[in-house]
Amino acid sequence: MQEETAQSAIDTFISAFNASDDSYVPALLSQALTSDVVFWGPLGRSEGIEAVERFVLDLRRHPAGAGTMTRCSAVDMPGEWARYRWVFTTPDGGPRLAGTDVVHLRRNLIDQVIVFAGEIGPLAS
Repeated sequence: MQEETAQSAIDTFISAFNASDDSYVPALLSQALTSDVVFWGPLGRSEGIEAVERFVLDLRRHPAGAGTMTRCSAVDMPGEWARYRWVFTTPDGGPRLAGTDVVHLRRNLIDQVIVFAGEIGPLAS
C-alpha cells in the first residue's frame, strides 16, 4: 500500500514533464509535492513548488524540443524514502538522459526530491 501511494505521487510528478500544455504543470505538481518541497537538482538546492515548476518548464523547453519523461523501474520504498529510475528522451531520437531520483514522502506527498542524472562510472583503479 505504501509503495502504491509513493508510485502515485511519483507518476503525477513525472506527468508534469509530459503535460500537453505548460498551464497544467502547476496543478500536477501541487497534486504530487508539498508546498515546501526541497528539490536537489542538477543546479543545486531549491525550495518550493515554484522552484520545481521552473525546473520542469526549463526541461520542457529543451533546445532539441519537448521530450518525454518516463519512469523506467518499479518504485522501491524502504520506509518513508523511495527511489526509481527515469529516462528523458527528446523527439526524433535526440539527446537522452537517464538517472535515479530519491524522494521522501510526508502525508502521501513528496517533500524532498534528490535527482541523480546520468550513470555512475566504474570505480577507478
